[in-house]
Amino acid sequence: MTLQIGNIVLENRLFVAPMAGVTDRPFRMLCRELGAGYAVSEMVTSRKELWGSLKTSRRANHDGEPGPIAVQIAGTDAAMMAEAAQYNIERGAQIIDINMGCPAKKVCNKWAGSALMRDEPLALEIVEAVVRAAMPHCVPVTLKMRTGWSEDQRNAVTLARRFEAAGVQMLTVHGRTREQGYKGLAEYDTIAAVKAAVRVPVVANGDIDSPEKAREVFALTGADAVMVGRAAQGRPWIFREIAHFLATGAQLAPPLVAEVRRLLLDHLQEHYALYGDYSGVRTARKHIGWYVRPLPGGEEFRGRMNTIEDCDAQLAAVADFFDTLAARMDRIPVADDAQAQRDEQAAEVPA
Repeated sequence: MTLQIGNIVLENRLFVAPMAGVTDRPFRMLCRELGAGYAVSEMVTSRKELWGSLKTSRRANHDGEPGPIAVQIAGTDAAMMAEAAQYNIERGAQIIDINMGCPAKKVCNKWAGSALMRDEPLALEIVEAVVRAAMPHCVPVTLKMRTGWSEDQRNAVTLARRFEAAGVQMLTVHGRTREQGYKGLAEYDTIAAVKAAVRVPVVANGDIDSPEKAREVFALTGADAVMVGRAAQGRPWIFREIAHFLATGAQLAPPLVAEVRRLLLDHLQEHYALYGDYSGVRTARKHIGWYVRPLPGGEEFRGRMNTIEDCDAQLAAVADFFDTLAARMDRIPVADDAQAQRDEQAAEVPA
């Protein structure tokens, strides 16, 4: 089923969460290839003096990326946020997303991200300024937030109504407070309350790590879409698994080892092209680690991988790892099977 944001129609209701240091262009494009209908960029700062930095220029790189191009911006000053929206629209952004969900201290200590939920007048001022900047370009503005600052300060419903009235055209709610960070369990009652309070599309985020959980969250919240974050790390095919399960009620077979080998090697090539050899080989390690961690021999391989400092050698090592795995099995083991195999291997190691 499709979903519309303003005048933009999305392919489906399965979204990739914006994650700093993760959802760069190669990762977004990979998730889109594997079934995600929408992907938002990493957070881009509203501080003008940083727009020319290498870090920001990489985050703002959308070369060859299929639309819609969605850019998330963060900051604490309404005028600067409006200027950041204008800047990114001029560089191809088709949707502007406002970050009021990041719990990171380096963001919240500057009262950006989810910290803005504590200052409702400022949060509303920022939204109004960004909407005014985007409106002449017919670019819809969306917003990602948390349920509130803390357990006793859950104000997502109040803010959602105000943001909708100010012109926000889609709201994403992570089912945790800022105080929780990523600890504990996400709760979905607040997301359901937000959905009941507004007419714009609402996206549910938090702890969606399986097709069954996606179906459960849709049912519990009535949300228009679900957003997957950490569960897509090393498992970008989760989107097609969710889509298949929602459509048929049946589990999709795990991917072939040969397919995952191809996907990862292609991902690495795109990653190196964006980051260059020196940074590319180092920043790729986390992605490789996420892929191999649940696999037989994965932990040992991760240790060796962290000593490789050459892109070609890294590619060759990854290819050899998956060739060896393919000789043992046709398909990637499901999570429970992979865990059982790791436990079995650990049991064989003398204490």
